[in-house]
Amino acid sequence: MHKLNTKLTTSTIAALEELLQNTARPAPPDYLPIHFLGGYTAGQVIGHISPDFTAYLLEFLAKNPIPHIEIGHDRLTIHYARPLELSKSLSNIADQMRQGGFIPGWRNEDFAWIDQNGHEYFRLERSAFRAFGFRSMATHINGYTKAGNLWFGRRSETKSTDPGRLDNLAAGGIGADETPWVNARRELWEEAGVPSQISDQIEPVGRIHMRRTIPGRGFHDEQLYIYDLELADNFVPTNYDGEVSGFIEISLSEAAARILADEFTSDAALVTADFILRNTRTD
Repeated sequence: MHKLNTKLTTSTIAALEELLQNTARPAPPDYLPIHFLGGYTAGQVIGHISPDFTAYLLEFLAKNPIPHIEIGHDRLTIHYARPLELSKSLSNIADQMRQGGFIPGWRNEDFAWIDQNGHEYFRLERSAFRAFGFRSMATHINGYTKAGNLWFGRRSETKSTDPGRLDNLAAGGIGADETPWVNARRELWEEAGVPSQISDQIEPVGRIHMRRTIPGRGFHDEQLYIYDLELADNFVPTNYDGEVSGFIEISLSEAAARILADEFTSDAALVTADFILRNTRTD
């Protein structure tokens, strides 16, 4: 990829750099840690539960024990089991939390929890991942033109998360049976109408680990797989899945201003800031 060579003020660059230095925030101390007795490191903490949910879970599990799951006042413990069995136990808890109104935006789509060695240990409804603070994965694609502009989608007002906010050209959670590459190309078609002969040209450029609390929803822990894609100057995105209300094409300097004005989703702000800093000069 050739440098777009955008010029930004020193203060804007510093603000974007500060944003990227605070991507992975720790869970608050009052969040209940989830310990997993299996995987890469037995006993590792793989999630965190908001204090908004813990009393409900304590009461439910006291009356309705679920295999492989234990809860106390200082931790929730997941014992090792075969992935299918573990997935069933966690789904039972998630279903109960959904009935209690603690998991909005149910999607009927599974994410997989994968350890550092790439092994899958369980699957669970994607909207439940935030309720438990489990680490999920997503792709984000920066769509840029030779003229030095970026394309962004505006999320539909009907989206359960971040309605109306600006997002990258395409982005989406990586389903349990997808790779980042397959997911990125699917999202490019569904969200922006990018055909396969163009999306084949995506360039993997890095990852960002995002961790933050979401009031009323839990703890968002996600590994973002970032791709860049050069688009022809006459290309116009078209949405096909109803998740995007429209698109805008703007300069990198305007994108930086909109990031600092808090117009983006948190994930897209980080991915876009990273792209801008990779294509900026200060001289």
